[in-house]
Amino acid sequence: MPRKIIVAVTGASGSIYAKHLLNKLSSLKKELIKVSLIISDSGKKVWEYEIGEIDISSNIQLYSNDNYFAPVASGSAGFESMVIIPCTMGTLGRIASGTSDDLISRAADVMLKERRKLVLVTREAPLNIIHIENMKMITLAGGIIYPASPSFYSKPSNKEELELTVVNRVLDIIGFESDMFRWGDKV
Repeated sequence: MPRKIIVAVTGASGSIYAKHLLNKLSSLKKELIKVSLIISDSGKKVWEYEIGEIDISSNIQLYSNDNYFAPVASGSAGFESMVIIPCTMGTLGRIASGTSDDLISRAADVMLKERRKLVLVTREAPLNIIHIENMKMITLAGGIIYPASPSFYSKPSNKEELELTVVNRVLDIIGFESDMFRWGDKV
């Protein structure tokens, strides 16, 4: 039975992280993983502005952000993890308050209520106290806040390698093997 993962893209800057994550998940054997994708309207606009045309692999199921009949809206569908990458502070705030006004926030709410893995890859700085309190609320509910902060331990030699330090860590958090740098590998 394939592992079922939800990826959501919101309107924060950093669409390249979502693109890399989707590419890595798409490279896995279809019988091993089922990826469902939701992109907000602002997420589409930011992606197109930052990267260009959205090109989704044929083995990824795309759902409209207003489709509450999508399987990701129900705990009985058995998705094991969800990554919102990049995640706006508005999306984070709606999730923290339990406001499910679109499919992304509903799917995140389902992940929390089912005690499954929810990873929010945030892209905001500096943070205000409202952001911090919302992050605290999601953390207390079982979610994982992972700021899109590239690491330099692996001595990335180009922009893509630097971007992949974030994506590989996200893959690690949701339980997939990745070629991420680990202490002891090179030091």
